[in-house]
Amino acid sequence: QSAHRAGLRSFIRYGWRWSWRVAAFVTIFNTVSTGLSVYRNKTTISNFASAGAVTGALFRMHLGLQGLAGGFVFGTVFGIPAGGLLMMMEKLAGETMQEKRNRERRELYEQKLAEWQSRLSVTEVLGQKENNAQGGPEMEMARES
Repeated sequence: QSAHRAGLRSFIRYGWRWSWRVAAFVTIFNTVSTGLSVYRNKTTISNFASAGAVTGALFRMHLGLQGLAGGFVFGTVFGIPAGGLLMMMEKLAGETMQEKRNRERRELYEQKLAEWQSRLSVTEVLGQKENNAQGGPEMEMARES
């Protein structure tokens, strides 16, 4: 039981040291890869490789130029399989993020178009009622004859 407690204490003590680093790494990686995907309007392995390279270089920048280059290579090497895995999982889910974005954009456009057309038809109906109430051109023709 004391060994269990000691293990738990060390997990909490050292886990905190690593958890914020992992969280920062994942945040930077996802931000860069998502930014590239949105900017280029497609998802490719090169986006993930670039995100890994940038993230690895940032985390090894404090070691100088060699650390920067090593982090760049290390990030690229691990970004490619991570990206491939994420892309395979998207394919298995049945819809990629790009397809989802396009579908949602199309649905929003169709919704706004239907709303606009319904407003336009209400305006046309109100215009016809107003003309009839004022005695529009049809009424004038009937009065003259």
